[in-house]
Parts: sequence; structure tokens; C-alpha cells
Amino acid sequence: MDAEWRTELAGEPVHLLGARALYRPQARALLIADLHLGKGDAFRRAGLAIPGGGTAHDLQRLDALLALHPSDVLWILGDLLHGPAPRAHWLAAWHAWREGHRGLRIRVLRGNHDRAFDASVLDVEDAGIEQRDGPFLLRHDPRPARDAHVLCGHLHPLAALPGMRRRWPAFWLRDGLTVLPAFSAFTAGVVPMQKPGERLVACVEGEAFALPPWSR
Repeated sequence: MDAEWRTELAGEPVHLLGARALYRPQARALLIADLHLGKGDAFRRAGLAIPGGGTAHDLQRLDALLALHPSDVLWILGDLLHGPAPRAHWLAAWHAWREGHRGLRIRVLRGNHDRAFDASVLDVEDAGIEQRDGPFLLRHDPRPARDAHVLCGHLHPLAALPGMRRRWPAFWLRDGLTVLPAFSAFTAGVVPMQKPGERLVACVEGEAFALPPWSR
């Protein structure tokens, strides 16, 4: 396995990173989905004993990716948030991280958990529901488009590897549509029902492992 799996989508070279992100070297763009900032806080408010530090860990992982993959823009394909930002414990950590990346443009597509999203509070750009960028249509919802390859999130796909009981976050490559894995380490997911020709690229401890195309 390697830290990334290189392929082409819509005629453009892309790198599917084992750290759960997609990199477009020609556009100098890094894409992630489903960061779910504040999810731990939301669970703790509900009375569940969830350890802290999840946001800091995810931001450290994002730091490492940006250091390895020169980027002018970070796209977040929905579900940046998992709860109201203004009173969240993690907001100070986000602002400190943002201050360390002043030159980075951060564009956020709204997802179903982003009801409390306020771009001014988080010092990012509100990119609305979807955006066209080169040959791609970026959105949260995994719906195909007629004239563009869709890059999206929402589903948190998982892969089942032979001989392993654990399920791993994965890219789901479909006809005209690629679903990114959830970037947050604190998320569940589902093993998708694949159609013939579709494939999964599993993210296994920071490395990318491409499973054969589905043939059943």
C-alpha cells in the first residue's frame, strides 16, 4: 500500500489520499468531506461519556496533509459542523488553526449538519449548496449530474478488507460520481452496495488500498 492512490477523474489527475482527502495537483486544491467539528461536544451534551481532543486531532491531521500537498484552496464538501459554533468548546482551537493558515482559501459547501454554519464566525467562505470547479461539481449530497463528475460526501463509505473484521473509511468510485470518506476520525459509516464496475479505495492507517472493481 501507498499513502496515496493516483488515478484520473473526468480527465484530470487526482490523488486519493490514505489520510481521507482528495488532492487535485493541477488546481492546487485539497478536498475533504464531513469534518463534523463539535460532534464530541454534541454527544457530551447529550450525556454520553465521549473523550475530548477529537477536533485537535483532526486539525493536526489536516496540518500534515497541507504540509505535504501544496494547496491554494481547501474545499470542505459539507458537514463542516455537527453543532452550533458560537458556544462550542472547539471554536478556539479552530481559530488558532485558521490563524496558522491565513494564506489558504477555505470554501465550505453546506451539508445537512450545517444548519448553524456562519462563515463569518469561522473565517471561511460560504460556497452554498454546490459549486462547479473545472470538470467537477462539488456538493455534499451524492446525486449525479449530467455534465460534470460529482465530488461529494455525506455517506461515510466504509470498505471491508479480506481477512479483517474492522471496516475502513473509503472512497467510493462510481460512474460520474466519487464519494469521499468522512475526514473526521469520530464518525461511523456504511459499507455501500456496489454496482458492477464500481470500486472502493480503502484508507488504512494513512495508506490507500484500491480494491478490485466490483464484478458481481
